[in-house]
Amino acid sequence: MLKVCCFDLDGTLLPIDTDAFIKQYLQELAPYMAEIIPPEKLVPLIWEATKVTIADQDKHRTNEEVFQEHFLAQSGVKKEEIWPLFDRFYTEHFPTLKKYVQTSSLSRQVVQAALDRGYRVAVATNPIFPREAVLERLRWAQVEDLVELYTAYEDTHFCKPHSGYYQEVARKMGVEPEECAMIGNDVQEDMVAGTLGMKTYLVTDFRIDRGEPAYTCDQKGTLEQLLTDIREGKGIFVEESLKA
Repeated sequence: MLKVCCFDLDGTLLPIDTDAFIKQYLQELAPYMAEIIPPEKLVPLIWEATKVTIADQDKHRTNEEVFQEHFLAQSGVKKEEIWPLFDRFYTEHFPTLKKYVQTSSLSRQVVQAALDRGYRVAVATNPIFPREAVLERLRWAQVEDLVELYTAYEDTHFCKPHSGYYQEVARKMGVEPEECAMIGNDVQEDMVAGTLGMKTYLVTDFRIDRGEPAYTCDQKGTLEQLLTDIREGKGIFVEESLKA
């Protein structure tokens, strides 16, 4: 029985071209760090540390710990020198990046529709950002007050597309993977949840598909179609009692 709807954020609840946004984010982060690390060195360091974090599957270390360890080791900078600058950026400047993001009233309607149907809601966004950056993006999507759980790098131990990430989300929600639906726009990062028994819904507005590995989805449609499907109980959202 479906109990939890897990929504991706970027490209799903938040209409956004993720690659374009990340490029802009790094461009505006660099000046905050320039007194310690020049931009031409900073950006490759962040990319490399992020790749290491995504690849790491040590359940005993958070994504934050993995990222910090690699970044500090490769940069040769002490945490107390650089991390206050990261924190200041997320507090002072990250909210201004909203101007690069589309917003849609559909996002809140979709989440509210799930709640109205009795589902619990988690935002299963790839936890490579700190909590403040995730919460800010939830505000942009106008759903920050509706979600029970969201994943950030401080308190998560795996990243997409690893199955361990989805197992961790289900565990935090206190349910089995089979009791969850993963709703997202990325074929490889989101639809992989189906290998654990999660139901999957591919949102096609900002669809990402790298080709391999190839995963099928249980259902797909635009964000607008998703809203209709949830409200009307279609496909994976059909009540269990109606399936017999």
